[in-house]
Amino acid sequence: MSDQIETEGDWHWRNSMKTVKFFGLDARAASAFFMVMLHIRLWTIYLCVVIVTIFHIMSRRGYTFPSALRALRSWVVGDDRPAWMYIRKNKLVDYG
Repeated sequence: MSDQIETEGDWHWRNSMKTVKFFGLDARAASAFFMVMLHIRLWTIYLCVVIVTIFHIMSRRGYTFPSALRALRSWVVGDDRPAWMYIRKNKLVDYG
């Protein structure tokens, strides 16, 4: 009983940063199921399948949704990032 009381207080902090899962997928994929329940059409079912497939592929590759967006942004922008020109850098000004 005392071991259970000692470990009872620290279990929730360990799991607080994990992504929320909905049947093994990211919970953001549940929005597609919600859309299908509200608007039952064939194209929404297809869209739900596509969204769930994308989230499944992302989770298999080890990406969360925010990290996948960062990877997509990095892929679109590319590797070459030019530095600021010298004249556009902020200069130190002493107003005193």
